[in-house]
Amino acid sequence: MRDATTEGQSRSSAAQNSGAVKKNPPQAPVAARQHDGWWFAAATVLVGSCILRLLFPDLKPLHHDEGVNGLFMMNLFRSGFYHYDPANYHGPTLYYFGLITTTLNALFYGRAGLSTFAIRLVPAIFGIALVWLGFSLRRYLGSFGALAAAALLAASPGMVYFSRYFIHEIPFVFLTLALVVMVLRYRETSRPRYLMLASGSAALLFATKETCIITFAVLLLAWLCTRVYLSIRNIPPAPETNAASADTSPGKDRWGLWAIAALLFVAISVLFFSSFFTNFPQGAYDSVRAFKIWAQTGQHTAQYRAPVWTYFLWLEKEELPILLLGGLGIVIALWRAHNRFAVFAAFWAIGITAAYSLLPYKTPWLALNLILPLAIMAGYFLNECYGTAGLRRVSAALVLLAAFAVSLYQAIDLSFFRYTDDSIPYVYAHTSPQLLDLVKEVETIAGHAPFGKQIGIAIVSSEYWPLPWYLRDYQRALFWGHMVSTSEPLLIASGLQIDEVERDLGRYYKAYKAYDLRPGNVLVLYLRRDIQP
Repeated sequence: MRDATTEGQSRSSAAQNSGAVKKNPPQAPVAARQHDGWWFAAATVLVGSCILRLLFPDLKPLHHDEGVNGLFMMNLFRSGFYHYDPANYHGPTLYYFGLITTTLNALFYGRAGLSTFAIRLVPAIFGIALVWLGFSLRRYLGSFGALAAAALLAASPGMVYFSRYFIHEIPFVFLTLALVVMVLRYRETSRPRYLMLASGSAALLFATKETCIITFAVLLLAWLCTRVYLSIRNIPPAPETNAASADTSPGKDRWGLWAIAALLFVAISVLFFSSFFTNFPQGAYDSVRAFKIWAQTGQHTAQYRAPVWTYFLWLEKEELPILLLGGLGIVIALWRAHNRFAVFAAFWAIGITAAYSLLPYKTPWLALNLILPLAIMAGYFLNECYGTAGLRRVSAALVLLAAFAVSLYQAIDLSFFRYTDDSIPYVYAHTSPQLLDLVKEVETIAGHAPFGKQIGIAIVSSEYWPLPWYLRDYQRALFWGHMVSTSEPLLIASGLQIDEVERDLGRYYKAYKAYDLRPGNVLVLYLRRDIQP
């Protein structure tokens, strides 16, 4: 899967004809300016990705799923306890990554280190790292192609939106690209460190989310399809190593190296799933058992079932530049077949799109797995258009700027203004900002003596996530999930429970205010009659 781009060939020719370069010194400053210009553009894209992902991370309230993840994070931060549950939740890496950011934050803010900013810093960092890793594709896509792919990943509405979500998906797609890049580098150099980094990336991918099995299968099939397709097209196989760094060790040593990589994969996986050996061997066993459970979930969960073409509709609405340019890149890569990595990435994009489209289970954040290879193919297409002629370069640059501008506008509109607008595919039953008003009201009432954080709160609504995260410092906040007899100062019920509350507890409580939780769900705050707001 080595690069065969015109740019790579040009660099090789320049090296072979170094004497000609010496005779024509004015070319050197031009090349230096181009090199500096690329790094300046890359730095600009990276800084922009940082701003989009780190600015006002707590602007929107936590989603239901973020609230659940936040509860695990809270328990791990405060008590050091976490055990993987294969029946309901994804892998453990997100929480241990979050433990790093919350612990560092606690060095400055103490107990308040467990904050929305600290936990959302995890996906933000991985989202930025994904853009940074995109630049490493320069040797496979060309300079302009890698810059284009990274820029589109930086401004992708989906990548930006979910980089501000404390869920598993952004670390997952970063680790996917890391695995691909490390395997490519190992095939080029045969240096053991790249094989170990690939093994580590695969292990962390496995410990992040159960859908890794889809990613592993698609990447393997894409590699096999690339070999078969290029063989059919009579394209000679590229050497797997550079002559300068070829591995000359005997076959026995190479098998030993692969054995070490396999052991590293197992060690990292067991380390995380066993909660650093506090849940061993149960955690390691559950990591395998999870695939059977989630296979059943993916087939039978009616709530998330959607037609085959759903992802195309979502991408057409939110990721049109990446979808169109990526689709053209797939066609050009398979037609020309002169860039082995591009052919592989084309099959990767086709395979991952087919896999997730055919599965009945569909959620907006899973679309990120499709966006990643499509953005790479978009970069390849634009690099092919870029060429060497001045007019072609200007045209390719203008197309990239237009695509980037459209994506950037949508990303800003979604992440900073319409982040709870259900008409946007990525906004899936998001928590209403009114929940934060409810939390502020509880804080105001609790601020009156003699309550403080010790005020009793009975939450009888069956729908309440992510309220446990926002009430994490209220030790007497009890989440019953159903009607109970209580005498706590505050009562939070569902709008559907109003008649029941009035009938059973009306003489003790008075309705104070109602707040939207999310579409179709309302929470009502009740005050005990002797409590003043």
